Amino acid sequence: MCALFGWLDYKGIVPYKVLKRLTQALANAAEERGTDAAGISYVHDGKVAIFKRPKAAHKIHFNAPDDTKVVMGHTRFATQGDKKKNYNNHPFPGHADKEFAFAHNGVLYNDNTLRRDKKLPDTHIETDSYIAVQLIEQQGKLDFDSLRDMAEAVQGNFTFTVLDQENSLYIVKGSNPMFLLHFESLGLYVYASTESIMKKALSKTCLGRFNSSKVECIEGDIICIDIAGIISREEYEPTLYRSHLMSWYDDEAYYSVHEELLLAYCGCYGVDTSEVEMLLEYGYTCDEIEDMLADHELLHETLAAVTGEEQYSGCLLEAF
Repeated sequence: MCALFGWLDYKGIVPYKVLKRLTQALANAAEERGTDAAGISYVHDGKVAIFKRPKAAHKIHFNAPDDTKVVMGHTRFATQGDKKKNYNNHPFPGHADKEFAFAHNGVLYNDNTLRRDKKLPDTHIETDSYIAVQLIEQQGKLDFDSLRDMAEAVQGNFTFTVLDQENSLYIVKGSNPMFLLHFESLGLYVYASTESIMKKALSKTCLGRFNSSKVECIEGDIICIDIAGIISREEYEPTLYRSHLMSWYDDEAYYSVHEELLLAYCGCYGVDTSEVEMLLEYGYTCDEIEDMLADHELLHETLAAVTGEEQYSGCLLEAF
């Protein structure tokens, strides 16, 4: 459970101080989905720059240059790869027909298989996410076609963001969440993994006073926003990932990939898998449950309502 965040300023009328505050506010709010590391990328003097540290976002001062047009950020909840080795943290650098930076929210399960089958080089980077960078680099170009091929090759749950040296921002929407807003009067796009992160961040800036519209972004979309603010779209075919938690009698996955991931890491938040299973059975979405994992008071209230207890007395109490 990581978070993606960032913005693209295509009119150049938003003051630098506001954009600087927005970057920090987005990063701080995104901590609800990861505090192991945080980083941003941006373009300076025609080259992609990456600044990242193995610490929580609120302990980092993000200072992109005042001529920055796009910021692409990430906060990390480490699932694979030592967070103290900064090369394991996002964003990652990439080189195809142009320089790019790459960030991923999710978990990929077939990285080792792809590296072997595609004859990709070994790397000191230990995260599953980096396989996507290698797949793009192998094709020698960064465009809709290479992103489509990459997205259809990997298996797992994901949403990717990519920033190239020409200040074009790509969003490859998988099963993981993405919330994208357009402030048309300001010439500004702002994105975050969840609406709750967006609301928290905007409340720390003056931008909440301006009208904005939500940009549709669904699984299978590849969106490119260029430096002029023009959106282009293409699609890829999402890969059906077969869960290892499947019913033996009907040969169908019982849990989705996203649900499996919730069950795998909920213990890191002091929450028992039985509570997550209960919430799933009652129809709560993965995004809603992720918000609860980050807010134990909300989780406690929800479980009490689900069980009909005045005060929930299950396993969760041991975690408080």
